[in-house]
This record gives sequence, structure tokens and C-alpha cells, in this order.
Amino acid sequence: MAGTRLLRVAAGIAVLVVLAAIGIVLTPAYVENWKLQRYVNELLDDPATATQPLDVTRARIVNKAATLGLPVHSDDVQVTHSQNAIRIDVLYRVPVDVAGYTVYLHFRPAGGGS
Repeated sequence: MAGTRLLRVAAGIAVLVVLAAIGIVLTPAYVENWKLQRYVNELLDDPATATQPLDVTRARIVNKAATLGLPVHSDDVQVTHSQNAIRIDVLYRVPVDVAGYTVYLHFRPAGGGS
């Protein structure tokens, strides 16, 4: 009886350790995506963004992503301008190795008018 309980506790602890390890491996990608989302929001809040060419805004986002170590390319960034609103959509994926297996995390920072 005591041996079975000890085995269950050990198995529970092992599962928690594995989950914590996976969380530690995945967290940096989520943090960097959050930083990119903040940057997109800052661009949208800046009135100067509305007057600059769309390619300049796209390049600024790609450059910021590069400084964050994110694999964002110019084709991954859609900047559209309609009436008085700018819409920014970024779609990219980050490969993360988890115990010898590559997991692709998909991120979609976005903001602005429709």
C-alpha cells in the first residue's frame, strides 16, 4: 500500500517536471512574440505611421522582429491602409526543439482598423 502511494507520488512529480521543462523551452518564443505585438501596437498608436509608405512600416516590423530573434520575413507582414485606418497583420512560425522533436509555434500579432 505505501509502496503504491510512493510510486504514484513519484510519477506525479515526474509529470510535473516534464511539463515544467516543456514550459521553460516554449516560454522564450511567447515572450518575444509579446514584445513584437507591443511594437505593432506602438506603431499603430504613432500618428506618423499613417503617413509613411506601407513598405517602410513593413520593413520596420521585419527589422524589429530580427532584433528579437524572430524569423519574420517581408512576405509574413501585411500592411493595409483603408480610409484613415492602418491594419497590420503578421503571421510567422517559430521552430522549437522539444526533446528531439521540432514543434512549430504559429504566431499572429495584429492590430489596427479593418
